[in-house]
Amino acid sequence: MTQIKPGEIEEGDSTAKDTPFSNLSSRNRSGRAWQVVFLCATIVGILALTALLINILDSAFGFVAYEAKVAPASLSVGGVAIENQTKAQLVALLQNTLSRGAFDKLNNEESFENRSRAAVSALVIERIVRYQVVDSWPLWESLTRSAEIKTTVATEYPQAELRFVSWLTADTVIRPQSSEVVTAGIRTAILGSLWTILITILFAFPLGVGAAIYLEEYAVGNWLSRLIQTNINNLAGVPSIIYGILGLAIFVRALEKLTSGAVFGLVDPTTANGRTLLSAGLTLGLLVLPLIIINGQEAIRAVPQSLRKAGYGLGATKWQTIWSHVLPNALPGILTGTILAISRAIGETAPLVVIGASTAISFDPSTPFSKFTTLPIQIYQWTARPQAEWRHLAAAAILVLLALLLSLNASAIVLRNRFARKY
Repeated sequence: MTQIKPGEIEEGDSTAKDTPFSNLSSRNRSGRAWQVVFLCATIVGILALTALLINILDSAFGFVAYEAKVAPASLSVGGVAIENQTKAQLVALLQNTLSRGAFDKLNNEESFENRSRAAVSALVIERIVRYQVVDSWPLWESLTRSAEIKTTVATEYPQAELRFVSWLTADTVIRPQSSEVVTAGIRTAILGSLWTILITILFAFPLGVGAAIYLEEYAVGNWLSRLIQTNINNLAGVPSIIYGILGLAIFVRALEKLTSGAVFGLVDPTTANGRTLLSAGLTLGLLVLPLIIINGQEAIRAVPQSLRKAGYGLGATKWQTIWSHVLPNALPGILTGTILAISRAIGETAPLVVIGASTAISFDPSTPFSKFTTLPIQIYQWTARPQAEWRHLAAAAILVLLALLLSLNASAIVLRNRFARKY
């Protein structure tokens, strides 16, 4: 049979319409058009992410005008400024200035003997000097209007001190929440997020992987299995606030004695409150459970049948084959899907608002039965305030949250490469 080459087909040939090359040029044009569309979509996505990051960075840095309620110069002792005073002198300054109750409370929280000089100095600044932000500017304005800003501060705030600051500092990360923007930190929120995610993983991972193994390896293809699979697929698309309502009904109210710790004698049953870390973690566990199950099923389904048959041929039982052959080969996909699901959970706000996360809490969570707040809740609470300085602080918290999310995603890549097997 004679083969027809593209160059041998002439325009108007009656046989051209019957050959695979008859519309080659139009198909090439269509392919190039779709290539341009996909490239534009990629560029738009990159620009959107870049604009988001630039906006966050613009709010996280810039000029800040501080004004002290008590001038630091007035606190000098024998001509020695507070920056150069010893720890004993700073403790004496706190004792002489604060009320007896306030000083004893600080001493009871942590003895001044055990506090470092830097920690005591920070208390002096926070409790006595009490710097307040009188005005602030984002990064772009600070760079382009520097002279104008300095003139404004000198004219309108003659007692203020102008500094170029980063709202994201080590002190911001390690300080607890406070009602003063200068001393507010995100340590409590970070610990709350870590506690919540830990409970979520401990609850959802074994349950989700177990369900995926059953549905893929043991369940028969009857109407019940298909019904369960359909419901799991539908639950993966349910809005997160619905899970918050479910968690409120089950974990906060129905299981209040358990989630508050009253069952274990940790709190008085008459004052038990189920709005705790345990309720939050279990609610987020329900949220990501369908995602973990579906990802687990896909990873298990991707394991070649030849490995199962090899195990059976060597006399292994079904469970031995699953444990020794299927799960080790499916583990990279399972871990990747789980971490990506957890990445979604760590940024959730709506379910935690319904559960009852605190918007103002200054003590660190110590048990699963503690009251809590999380980074998304803290960011939401700060951005809702009218003062610009709180939004700057929220931008710093967003950078920390993004760092946590990127760390989780990087862990997913490392785990996938670490456990990946080639057939």
